[in-house]
Amino acid sequence: MAQACVSEEQFICPLCLDLLNDPVTIPCGHIYSCPQCRQTFSPRPALGKNTMLAEVVEKLKKTKLKAAVPAGPGDVECDICTGRKHKAVKSCLVCLESYCQTHFERHEEFHPGKRHKVIDATRQLQQMICRQHEKLLEVFCRTDQQYICMLCAKDEHKKHATVSTAAERTEKERHLKETLRKLQQRIQQRQKDLEQLREAVESHKRSAQTAVEDSERIFTELIRSIERSRSEVTQRIRDQEKTAVSRAEGQMERLEQEIEDLMNRNSELEQLSHTDDHIHFLQVAQLLQSLSALSESTDNITISFLFSLDDVRESVCQLRHKLEDFCTEEMKKILVSSDSHQLTLDPNTAHKLLRLTGKNRVVTYTDTPQPYPDHPDRFDIYFQVLCRENVCGFCYWELEWSGNVGVGISVSYKSISRKGSGKECVFGRNDQSWSLSCSPSSFSFWHNNKQTKLPVPSSCRRIRVYVDHSAGTLSFCSVSDTMNPIHTVQTTFTQPLYPGFVVGYKSSMKLCDFQLI
Repeated sequence: MAQACVSEEQFICPLCLDLLNDPVTIPCGHIYSCPQCRQTFSPRPALGKNTMLAEVVEKLKKTKLKAAVPAGPGDVECDICTGRKHKAVKSCLVCLESYCQTHFERHEEFHPGKRHKVIDATRQLQQMICRQHEKLLEVFCRTDQQYICMLCAKDEHKKHATVSTAAERTEKERHLKETLRKLQQRIQQRQKDLEQLREAVESHKRSAQTAVEDSERIFTELIRSIERSRSEVTQRIRDQEKTAVSRAEGQMERLEQEIEDLMNRNSELEQLSHTDDHIHFLQVAQLLQSLSALSESTDNITISFLFSLDDVRESVCQLRHKLEDFCTEEMKKILVSSDSHQLTLDPNTAHKLLRLTGKNRVVTYTDTPQPYPDHPDRFDIYFQVLCRENVCGFCYWELEWSGNVGVGISVSYKSISRKGSGKECVFGRNDQSWSLSCSPSSFSFWHNNKQTKLPVPSSCRRIRVYVDHSAGTLSFCSVSDTMNPIHTVQTTFTQPLYPGFVVGYKSSMKLCDFQLI
């Protein structure tokens, strides 16, 4: 036998929209109160509990409890549920209540002709209610910049500029979209900058590796050249030694032969002195006397090289000194030039009245706005520009400036503000930057809006800037035949520093190529 389908809607109280708790019947046979026949009773009838109906309702409640999701920590609770609260899914802005799925369905059925405005369940429902009138905050007062209800709009905010919250949201969404567009543009630019920086790092690594390999190769060739020179000198000395020794050995053989001959004659003379034969004595004595005269005419024996060994030793010593001096001077150039910093100006930061030339190493004030695109990093009020490169460790750079108004020579954190006319955007007027202000008539140093007046150096148009980031030292010197200090500050740098410049009216500044003074 097929089971009849029992609908939960048959057991819903039309007042509280929940299942009946203790269903009773009245004489007409209907459930209290009677919505079907509208029959009235006088006197009031006695109520009798419908036990069978109560059992059906209890089963429906158990089935409903199994299907419903109880509210957990952080969930919005249903305002209608009794006992254990279930998780709310919707909130009604008219009834000002939150409903679980079951009670929300009952809410929709109870208001079939006039649909209420509902939103996803929220804990902020009470904050959307006017505390004074307990009405929905559906009006925004632009005069007081606050949300109000309709009664507030007709009362104390009567003469104020008011719009609906929907209209205000539309306006705010327009501004939000513009902010979002700029934010996305900045993200894209920063991603592009990051990619460029990564490429620059990789390029620098490749360049450094090439420089190391070239240096190793050149030093190896230099060492080999010195080794060849050493071998040549050694071989030259050995060759001369061999020639001189060979010549001396020939002379030694002749001397040995001569000594042997002389000793033989000496023996013969000793024997002759003992002979009694006068004729024999005279004949032999005359012969030996002639030989003795011949021997006495022999040249003196000397040993000599083709060149002086002392001269060789002296020449090698001089070569060593010259080589050491040359290497020392060249190493000084290499090390000093490695401390100098080759900078380029960043077009994305330059004010539109500053023209960049010379491969972005010269900046000049101009009355004609430059066709730079809008960029979040650009200074829009002050005539300023930053360099692309940051400086760290120990380094320095040089610049030349011209003009009657002057320039500002600065270092700044990249986080300095760029938009507006506030001090937070001006080099030296905030805690983000340090600046030396130069003009033909005055010099001063600025940091955190504090000025230090300085004596004006004579003919100071070329300036060298030293930075020791880890030591927190920033120094400015005028460059001429000698290096003259202008100002030094000791501080603590917490971020990478970017060189920056202020260029006054009809003034210009040029970053100098490094030259050893």
